[in-house]
Amino acid sequence: MVDAQGPGAKSGPNSIADGAPALAPEPGSDGLPMPRRIWAICAISFGTALFVVDGAVANVALPTIARDLSVSTGAATNVVTIYQLVMVMVLLPFATIGDRIGHRRLYQIGQIVFFAASAAAFLIDSFWQLIAVRVVQSFGAGIALAVSAAMLRAIYPAKSLGSGLGINSVIVATAYAIAPTLGGFIVEHLDWRWVFVAAAPLALVSLAIGRFLPDPEPRKGRIDAVSGVWSAVTAMLLIGGLTLATHDRIVPGLAAVVLGIVSAFLLTRRESTKERPVLPVDLMRRPVIGLSVLAAVCAFVASAMLIVALPFRFEQGMGYSPDEVGLLIAPFPLTMLVVAPAAGWLSDRISPSVMGVVGMGIAIAGLVALAFMPDQAGAVGIAWRLSICALGFGLFLAPNSRLMIGSAPKDRSAAAGGILSTARLFGQSTGAAVVGLLLALGLGLGATPYSVALAFCVLAMACSAWRFKATGATIVRKPQHPDTVR
Repeated sequence: MVDAQGPGAKSGPNSIADGAPALAPEPGSDGLPMPRRIWAICAISFGTALFVVDGAVANVALPTIARDLSVSTGAATNVVTIYQLVMVMVLLPFATIGDRIGHRRLYQIGQIVFFAASAAAFLIDSFWQLIAVRVVQSFGAGIALAVSAAMLRAIYPAKSLGSGLGINSVIVATAYAIAPTLGGFIVEHLDWRWVFVAAAPLALVSLAIGRFLPDPEPRKGRIDAVSGVWSAVTAMLLIGGLTLATHDRIVPGLAAVVLGIVSAFLLTRRESTKERPVLPVDLMRRPVIGLSVLAAVCAFVASAMLIVALPFRFEQGMGYSPDEVGLLIAPFPLTMLVVAPAAGWLSDRISPSVMGVVGMGIAIAGLVALAFMPDQAGAVGIAWRLSICALGFGLFLAPNSRLMIGSAPKDRSAAAGGILSTARLFGQSTGAAVVGLLLALGLGLGATPYSVALAFCVLAMACSAWRFKATGATIVRKPQHPDTVR
């Protein structure tokens, strides 16, 4: 992932190190004009909320679905697993397709596909029909998500990109906080099928004002179907293998992961010779992007482990009821709501690498406090520990995302966004799988999950520190070219 030119090398002609001297801006490249920018922010925000709500709202309905459709609770979890798997499979291939047919066009096609699948949810009367609906919903959401980061970069002026990503993080955190409550309300008062329709109105609103979204000229060129399918199969082997390994199928699961690693290696060799590869190895060779991707995966693994492990500890280890568990976890997303926009704003002014080191240091302190938390800590003791963790992750994630998206040439923004979304989904899936494995080994209720998460935070911190040195960054950022600003 590190540029072959060495640690001190620049990131390429279209990307400069954080804190480097400014270049003259190109006319017309600095975001959308007002008031169109406001409408575009609204459209992309409703679209972002759509992805998050639909991905998280179903969790609380799984026991009811299992009972109503006469399947095991283990089988019911496939409703969530399949959704994540399909989404991560389509991200990179459709980021490239978006460059060919237009970002706004692909974004809205995805929303229309999602809405159509949501309407079909009312007709579900078997488990396999439900799985089919979730596959199509995930496909639509995934192809829209593949280009959303590129449109975010085109919406905001370069000097405000970090603030824009901070706003986007607020939307994500809010949607994550609302989704479980919304799902619980629907299951309690309505038919559970409404859970899979809950996000559809967000698609309608985003489509209604979608004409304000940026729509750069599509690039001419052939769509590489072979690399696209290969990339999707590789993602399926890696994520699907991890999922199998945590469902008492360790041998076939690990075999799939090994095949996925081999496939990824061969695909990387194939893509390394191309100018605009589906798997963006050209971008990941740059230290600022490659190290940011690795740091993102580590941070998302750590945060996912925290969120997945906590309910088991609270309910089975500390004796709280399920409804109390939701309230106990609430300080994490609520703190993120406050921290995320502030971190985005700061990343426009302070080196994101420095913020990454500080953020991971704070997250490590919070994880240590959780690892040694007594069973009688109480709600206040739990809340301050979770708030420290959220402060750390909040200071890290938005600035790190800014570097990943903003460091790529503007005509490769979709590919950079695809990397970011893939890193998030892969990290979250891996974190959940690791917790599942620890639970199966009888190590999931104590300090072990937080210790492992801490190790991933240390790796993310190391990547941020190495990136600071490799790119020749300065602590206080200097004005930069809007087409390459990070």
